[in-house]
Amino acid sequence: MLLEVKKGRVNIMKKKILLLLVLMMGINIFSAELTGNDILKIVDKNLAPRDNEMYKKITNIESNGKTKEFILYSAKKGDDKILSAFLSPASEKGRTTLRVGDNMWSYIPAVKRPIRITSMQSVIGGLFNNSDIMKVDFLTEYDAKILEQNDKEYIIELKAKSKDIAYDKIKMWVSKENTLPYKYEAYTYSGMLYKVIELTKIKDFGNGIVRPSLVTTTSPFQKGAKSMMEYLKVTPKEFPEEMFTQANMSKINIK
Repeated sequence: MLLEVKKGRVNIMKKKILLLLVLMMGINIFSAELTGNDILKIVDKNLAPRDNEMYKKITNIESNGKTKEFILYSAKKGDDKILSAFLSPASEKGRTTLRVGDNMWSYIPAVKRPIRITSMQSVIGGLFNNSDIMKVDFLTEYDAKILEQNDKEYIIELKAKSKDIAYDKIKMWVSKENTLPYKYEAYTYSGMLYKVIELTKIKDFGNGIVRPSLVTTTSPFQKGAKSMMEYLKVTPKEFPEEMFTQANMSKINIK
């Protein structure tokens, strides 16, 4: 009996020592530490459903104070298919833009056929390029690593998976409170800071979608100018494959 009691005490002591070692080593036995790509995957999920439709207002403000506004509708399917259509101004009605993977086309009624465009061009002018307007999930185009973190935020670096991506590198600040980005910097392939993007005005769009509703872009290359993208509506919605074809670009009629 005495021997069994001593063995029991020894076992308890061993367990306490093991637990102490685990705690000292900082090992979380309940969950693995997030990687940069883990964080980016959550960011993508929080910003929008994988299949969705959106209504957005884009405002370009030039350095001389001149402004121009556009209302766009967009439909997204899966990781790499997006179709957008201009709803206003009236002069732009009928124009559509299609993205499938890294390939992009613009349809202009006067031309009556899709024209190939690049990610760094812009169908609306201003500081938003086609890649910004027709943005796919970050994780589709980038690999991420954690640069640093504290109690309030992660700072992660996104590296382009190919030279076809608009930006070579993105430095992103992500809030730990909601795993949403509130700022990122986009860099060129030569390493220059190309633009700064700030995400503000958190809004509940329904269907569990709570995200920044305003994206503001500035650039060191265009002092005094800025472009703003306001998300008016974000809704989960599925679309057929045939919607995302060049043949369909002239047939889109959104009210």
